[in-house]
Amino acid sequence: MPALALVSAIFVVGFEELVQWKYGAMGIVGLLLLTVGLKAKNPTLSSVGAVVLAMLLAGPAL
Repeated sequence: MPALALVSAIFVVGFEELVQWKYGAMGIVGLLLLTVGLKAKNPTLSSVGAVVLAMLLAGPAL
């Protein structure tokens, strides 16, 4: 079990770094809102986080 927790922690940190590198601070904010909303079972926070991430993934509308 400790090995699974270590692998999980490494994956999470790596994913956060990837999001920050690719999408900047707003990517981290969106990911944080989504994660906190899901853990707290708060649909408003998770929805806001999902919308922020979706807007970042969609890119600028030209």
